Amino acid sequence: MSTTAPIKNRDNLETFKNYYLEVKPNLRNYTLVILGLNTAFRISDLLKLQWKDVYDIKKKQFREHIVLKEQKTGKERVVAMNSTVLQILDYYYQIYKLPEPTSYLFPSAKNKSLPITRTQAYRLIKEAAIHTGLEEHISCHSLRKTFGYHAWKQGVPPAMLMNIYNHSSYKITKRYLCIEQDERDDVYRNIHL
Repeated sequence: MSTTAPIKNRDNLETFKNYYLEVKPNLRNYTLVILGLNTAFRISDLLKLQWKDVYDIKKKQFREHIVLKEQKTGKERVVAMNSTVLQILDYYYQIYKLPEPTSYLFPSAKNKSLPITRTQAYRLIKEAAIHTGLEEHISCHSLRKTFGYHAWKQGVPPAMLMNIYNHSSYKITKRYLCIEQDERDDVYRNIHL
């Protein structure tokens, strides 16, 4: 079995992101991709999100943070929602027409009282990856890895990413970043002492 890869190329990432916006419009799927890329949640945690996790009904406004207990680690995770996430959630919320607080963000088409399954999430991620022409093994976990890879490329220290991911070791975080020879070559080529 091949290792799940991040989407490293920015153009490919834009094509992938916009598949459910431009090619096969589906606001639920597009929102799932955007939240996955911008929060680095595991798919199991992303799928269990309900509207009350992102929107404060009493204050009639979106929360600043998503706070959840990770299914895998049992640790609490607090994630600030950036403007990209807030913008898509606001649009999604308006289209949804005042959803119930306990409604899932990503409901199943067959049974709206349940979220889509991990299998369905995998299929929709895979479909966008195939359309994009990505040859790497792209899965739901690629959203999480793509977040880390691009954060690292923008200068976020690996120790911070380890903390964000709730990894127990730096070795795991290094593996997540999928640093390859071409990135190592760039370091050598750009250091002039």
